[in-house]
Amino acid sequence: MGAHRSDGGRDWLQQDGPEQPDHPEQSPKPWNLMIKHRQIQRRGRRSHMMVSYTDPQVSMDLLRAVLQPSFNQDIMAVFSKYQKFFEKAAENVKENVGDDIQTDHLIKEACRNVLEHVRHSDPKSEPIKKEGPKWDPSRLSESSTFVLGSRANKALGMGGTRGRIYIKHADLFKYAADAKDKQWLAERHHMRATGGKMAYLLIEEDIQDLSRSDEYRDCPDVRMDELKPFSVPQWMVEKMQRAMEAQRDADP
Repeated sequence: MGAHRSDGGRDWLQQDGPEQPDHPEQSPKPWNLMIKHRQIQRRGRRSHMMVSYTDPQVSMDLLRAVLQPSFNQDIMAVFSKYQKFFEKAAENVKENVGDDIQTDHLIKEACRNVLEHVRHSDPKSEPIKKEGPKWDPSRLSESSTFVLGSRANKALGMGGTRGRIYIKHADLFKYAADAKDKQWLAERHHMRATGGKMAYLLIEEDIQDLSRSDEYRDCPDVRMDELKPFSVPQWMVEKMQRAMEAQRDADP
């Protein structure tokens, strides 16, 4: 990527928090920092007492702010090492799908997913199993209803993190809509015209089952009215069935 894309690629590394100092070595040691609070006047005394104590959360966040530039630099170095692979893959998608594909968006989304996978990775976890009735292509028919992945993400209270549902529930079947699918969906107002952005469809029944699980049943952020389910024509169902079979039979 050129200089413009390199600058934009840092968007997913930006973190909220205190302003980062220009010279980390001149910053106070945050683990020794004392946080001064307002004066408290006790009854029967004319004097004021100054209360100070160490706030662990603030201290740790200050340390994070000091180290953040170094973390960003190290992470960018790792991604730069593999950047050519992302670029070639994105260009290949553009050639196969169409010129409306935004390669920069695909690369940034892939980078975010890499970081999200690392955050949720567990060396002791078992491989994701794609088997059983939920992965039987015959369960899909013209009477089946589907939802946009972005709406399912929002309905389960994860709207603040794009695509989090795909990482957190990797055992869900998701179908990547192609250009013809997206045109059909946009014409019927099931989704906005996305240009080159990816669009995934999930099975409504799977999301409803998740909403009734212990993890989401009592969650105040769950809004199932956000789903807006719809059905699709037989030609799209057949493509979904083939996609489900391919994902199920793929090596973990």
